[in-house]
Amino acid sequence: MRDPLAEPAARQTRLQTVDGIALALEEFGNVPGADIVYAHGFGQTRQAWLSCARATARAGWTSTTYDARGHGQSSWLESGDYSVDQLVDDLRQVCASRSQAPVVVGASMGGLVGIALAGQALDACRGLILVDITPRWEAAGVERILAFMRAHPEGFSSLDEAAEVIAGYLPHRAQRKSPERLGSLLIPDADGRLRWHWDPRMLESIAHDGVSHQADLMQAATRIRVPTMLISGSESDVVSESTIAEFLHLVPHARHAVVEQATHMVAGDENTRFAGLVQRFLDELPSD
Repeated sequence: MRDPLAEPAARQTRLQTVDGIALALEEFGNVPGADIVYAHGFGQTRQAWLSCARATARAGWTSTTYDARGHGQSSWLESGDYSVDQLVDDLRQVCASRSQAPVVVGASMGGLVGIALAGQALDACRGLILVDITPRWEAAGVERILAFMRAHPEGFSSLDEAAEVIAGYLPHRAQRKSPERLGSLLIPDADGRLRWHWDPRMLESIAHDGVSHQADLMQAATRIRVPTMLISGSESDVVSESTIAEFLHLVPHARHAVVEQATHMVAGDENTRFAGLVQRFLDELPSD
């Protein structure tokens, strides 16, 4: 009998993409035919999913997290010419590497990539959970995020300084990020400064490319056929009543759940409630 309190073993692997990028993957649990793939938001790493991935692994799923290209321990593009289509292809390859079509859980950028994949390749995944993102988003909320990411191009002198900055950006969180969690977001540069663990050349190209893909994302949403759930934060400024209603019109079989007191960073703000919604979705999936 599985011990529900035991931490599932983690296995780190690398997946080579067709254009030569090495994606860093981490797997929790080992249940063939019960796969979940977690896709993080821009500027995050796979560590953003650690608690939820462990929880679903304890519940009997093989949970796979990965660093998007240009993030964390995955390769950066030498050319610096990043695009949304590359991110979609990467998710497609991660899904294809699983024992069967997985459930995809995508937050923010990862959710947009999930919409595109589920609408393009109808057999790529067996379910889709979107975390506080819809094909059309609130520009003011996204601009607030981009402004934070554009700030501090010179990096930080210490983990304490970085923690102070993040605490100012997320004032609603009572607990600061630990040095261990910060270590996955920052990397020491040659001058000793700590800089974000993502390629700064991605920021403007992906932001611009994402806006140009909005019409395509809305069309892709209409082609989604797998069970789908949107989880939004009640305090989010990235999705709104109108963008949520529009999404539910585009994907009429989708369900919607709100996590109270959560912002755009739903999984980090209220991880226990978020993980509970994910587990309920998984429990109610039709058997193959």
